[in-house]
Amino acid sequence: MAKRIQRKVSAPKGGGGSQAKAAKPQKPQGRRVSRQAVTDFTLQLGTLTSAGIPLVRALSILHGQAPKGPFKDTLGDVTEDVAAGTPLSEAMAKHSRAFNSLYTSMVHAGESGGLLDTILERLAALRERAADVTSKVRSAMIYPAVIVLVSLVVVSIVVLFVIPRFQSIFDTFDVELPQSTRILLGTAEFSGQYWYVVLGVPLLLIVLHMVLMRAGGAYRRFMHRLLFKVPLMGPVLQKGEIVGFSRTFGTLIQAGVPHLDALGITRDTAGNVVMTEAVDDIRVSVREGEGIAQPMTESGAFDDLVCNMVEVGEETGELDGMLLKVADSYEVQVDRKLENLFKVLEPALLVVMAIFVGFVVVALFLPLLSIMDSIGSA
Repeated sequence: MAKRIQRKVSAPKGGGGSQAKAAKPQKPQGRRVSRQAVTDFTLQLGTLTSAGIPLVRALSILHGQAPKGPFKDTLGDVTEDVAAGTPLSEAMAKHSRAFNSLYTSMVHAGESGGLLDTILERLAALRERAADVTSKVRSAMIYPAVIVLVSLVVVSIVVLFVIPRFQSIFDTFDVELPQSTRILLGTAEFSGQYWYVVLGVPLLLIVLHMVLMRAGGAYRRFMHRLLFKVPLMGPVLQKGEIVGFSRTFGTLIQAGVPHLDALGITRDTAGNVVMTEAVDDIRVSVREGEGIAQPMTESGAFDDLVCNMVEVGEETGELDGMLLKVADSYEVQVDRKLENLFKVLEPALLVVMAIFVGFVVVALFLPLLSIMDSIGSA
């Protein structure tokens, strides 16, 4: 691959390069690449181009130092196409798994305005911010997830192994059981006999939920609207969507992408149907020559503060800067709310676990006390 690229770079842009491009075999475009690898490449390419290194040479350098894998192959294809005269944005657009519409649109804007190095740096910063938010959420979820997993293991051991042993003791002494003990023993007996139902029904519901969510339609719309209304977590999710909209839309406008095209790309990157439909309404308004703030207000997906700031940005001609300020401000709020939420969630899970253990202990040992009293009195 590297030798083939070097011949491409040194070849003139005449017929030889075109023939080589036409002879290039088509590779499958379904290969996944690391998101971090793309971000690192973007930052490095921006640094090289800002240093005055020609684009093809910069691409060849980054391709040569990339580790073996799908992304190295992708860079090889992009380098060959650019060496043959294809614009960088068009070469990248052929590899949508690595470079999405937001990426290629910003690169195209950078090429058109002669600011490719600046746009690449902005794009790298945008991707790093998004990755940082995702990393914070995942890190915050690790401890609660561990608690839930341990709880499920403990519950399974108690139900399958501990409770049946106590049941045999109770049957031997024919003691009258309290209501809590009967409930616990009945639950354990049902779980032991119909374990396939206990495991299968939740699994089936999860699979059905995933299928319906992927299919879209009314179910997905209902679930996404419901997510925004969940206590504590709903407002955080809504603010997160506002951050994504504001940063993506503002960055695209700042890069020189037309408003209508920028809204289309922002719509495609939205993760919630409520936000997608709101952006659709905004696009209709922009297409008809109207403003952005009014349909944002009517959609109900944005806070009043955001709508007011966008309106001011439209009036002053600083819409991109205002959107980026909204993104920065709301990102701080999301980080703070997530941190507080998980600080509350962790002890709450421990309390739930303690309540369950306490219920099991009381339900099992109350009859044992009665048995001991009867033995002592005899």
